[in-house]
Amino acid sequence: MRILVLGDIHSNWQALSAIREDFDACLVTGDVVDYGTDPRPCLDWVRKHATVIVRGNHDHAVAQRVAGRTGGGLRRLAAIVRSYHWEILDPQHLKYLGRLPTVEHIQLGGLRFCLVHATPRDAMDEYLGPDEGAWQQRLEGIDADIVCVGHSHVPFHLQLSGKEVLNPGSVGQPRDGDPRAAYAIIENGTVELKRAEYDIDAAVAQARDVPLAPWVAALNEAIWRSGGALTKAEMDAFV
Repeated sequence: MRILVLGDIHSNWQALSAIREDFDACLVTGDVVDYGTDPRPCLDWVRKHATVIVRGNHDHAVAQRVAGRTGGGLRRLAAIVRSYHWEILDPQHLKYLGRLPTVEHIQLGGLRFCLVHATPRDAMDEYLGPDEGAWQQRLEGIDADIVCVGHSHVPFHLQLSGKEVLNPGSVGQPRDGDPRAAYAIIENGTVELKRAEYDIDAAVAQARDVPLAPWVAALNEAIWRSGGALTKAEMDAFV
């Protein structure tokens, strides 16, 4: 069985559409929307192809109309783009996001999966990178072979005492210095972290074409082209 695992799409259709893998099932670890400016085709793709999907913190914020926090950089970007999402998304899109579960369990190909956006302790908000000791604690009491997560936008795969933690990285807004869309394939129980190049020029052109302040497209472009390798000060300078 061939399973596609992806998440943190963040309304970047050009990145998502560049992933051209055959798969029997698709697991999505949340955050389909926000930051990017092309949410509709991303949501339509996920609704069509996701076998299981969980709610990310940005999915929740868009669905529940949570106003963005003040500040610079990513916070300001999310606040501005979120308001634009509310203008262009259909009620059915918002209803879909609002009904997503925060935790899901599924068995595929003889493996038991648990999906959360962040961690089993805090399903939508806890940031945790590839810290084996911390993940060992988070896995206590979790009945699964593979725990699939997202949120950090950094891909990693840990093998811990008979359980695995898989973060496929971010499709639409990588933050590990590699601008390519990140995802994972699980085939016959073997995990492979993968990347796909995509047309960043086309993504930027789409962002420039929406009725938002020019700095929105400029900041997204800088994040996309650098693979997220910008300091907070560099991001704040765009706002």
